[in-house]
Amino acid sequence: MTRIHRPRAAALRYRPEAPYQDTAPRLVARGEGKLAERILEEARKAGVPVERDLDLMAALEPLDIDRLIPPELFQAVAVLLAALYRANGRMEKG
Repeated sequence: MTRIHRPRAAALRYRPEAPYQDTAPRLVARGEGKLAERILEEARKAGVPVERDLDLMAALEPLDIDRLIPPELFQAVAVLLAALYRANGRMEKG
């Protein structure tokens, strides 16, 4: 049996400043198929770097939208955010 792989995507926000005052990254969007394509399209339009991490995606899928990520995902998200900040720094310089 052949399994069809539909694209999956999630969007995180971390804004510790007012008015958001996030104490941890927050899951703000998640989807597969056409919704995932839209999430990725909006990220690209906004200049947000996109990272592919299937393990983290699997961990985010059962979470409710607009909730802070649980502490057990802090390290995985921190690694992802560090990679994105580095990529963003390179984009600003180049």
